[in-house]
Amino acid sequence: MSLKLVLRRLIGLVCVLTVTASTAADGVVAAVRAADDERVAATIAGDHARLAAIYSDDLRYVHSSGKIDNKTEHADGLAKRASVYERFDYQTREFRLAAPGVMLMSGRVVIHSTNAKGKNQNDVNFLAVWREEQGRWKLLAWQAAKNLPPVPANR
Repeated sequence: MSLKLVLRRLIGLVCVLTVTASTAADGVVAAVRAADDERVAATIAGDHARLAAIYSDDLRYVHSSGKIDNKTEHADGLAKRASVYERFDYQTREFRLAAPGVMLMSGRVVIHSTNAKGKNQNDVNFLAVWREEQGRWKLLAWQAAKNLPPVPANR
């Protein structure tokens, strides 16, 4: 076999592997996006069972207020409906594969909710870590920081 033929086959193999890896990565992003969509729907519904299914047992949930919850605390709090979540308006939501079975999701979201004090809109930047556990993507960590309202220009 000539060197030219070997190089052509090698280049062809690299192209096939690149397309296959890209397609696999797209499939992982789609799976994590679907898991996050389910998390949002379960949060809006205050559905404890659905939340428990989507959260990792190792969940560490850091609210934009600084409060930290584990899986049980967070699912219980949402199910009690002290705060009722109405809508999550993602401004940006990006996915980055950090390692096999670990996906980082980051972006900005405006979260609409109601509690005893009235209606709230929290505009936050967030970082979420998703981990594949026994073939399912589960939320392992969430950390959010509030975006401050724009400061008026001095005149």
